Amino acid sequence: MQDTTREGRLAAALVEAADTLTEAFDTGDYLRRLSDHCVELLSAWAAGIMLIDDGAAVSLAASSHREEIALELLAAQHAGGPCLESYGSGRPVPPVSIRVAHAASRWPEFTERALRHGIVTTFAVPVRRRDDLLGALNVFVPTLPDHAPDGGRSELLVAQALADAAALGLQNHRTYSQFRSLAGQLQEALSSRVRIEQAKGMLAERWQVGTDEAFIALRQYARRRRLPLNLVARAVIERGMDDAELRTP
Repeated sequence: MQDTTREGRLAAALVEAADTLTEAFDTGDYLRRLSDHCVELLSAWAAGIMLIDDGAAVSLAASSHREEIALELLAAQHAGGPCLESYGSGRPVPPVSIRVAHAASRWPEFTERALRHGIVTTFAVPVRRRDDLLGALNVFVPTLPDHAPDGGRSELLVAQALADAAALGLQNHRTYSQFRSLAGQLQEALSSRVRIEQAKGMLAERWQVGTDEAFIALRQYARRRRLPLNLVARAVIERGMDDAELRTP
């Protein structure tokens, strides 16, 4: 039976955020789904995630609900905003009134656009794994901070839990992809070595020479033609190589 309580839905969202060890993983879809969980769990107007590297945004993703506007608000933070502030400090930016921030000239471009779209309040939390900061999660709320039961503290905690889970999921997938790539490289290196040994053996038997002599012929041909030795070996195995040319000094 599906748990419809907020705690149950949060637990399900955290489990989903950890499920990134798959070939079908797509970062954009993953972050969009996480933003959707924020909107659902926090009764937010919209939400978005900005991945940041060296102080500059490298990827933006927003909730399906009001996605276009949320992406616009994320993009408007290139000169300053809750995402960059949270990322820069490594700490949450508590709920702040957009009108108050605009009057104080805090994030001018961002607050101007937010007011244009009727945003009332925003807050942000860092997407982090221990000391590794990946970006920030930005939430847009339809009520003023003073109207929240505890000043928005519980919302911050839920958002931070989702952001921490996202950081863990992203790092796990990065590590998984690196190991998959390394495993593929090692497998290809092993297959290449097997092909070369097989080609050496075939030539040695066909020419009635030692395997060292056969290998020298393979290597010299590959150098003359500027071809990878592995490709030359494959051609020998597939009978696509002229013996006379191979044996040319």
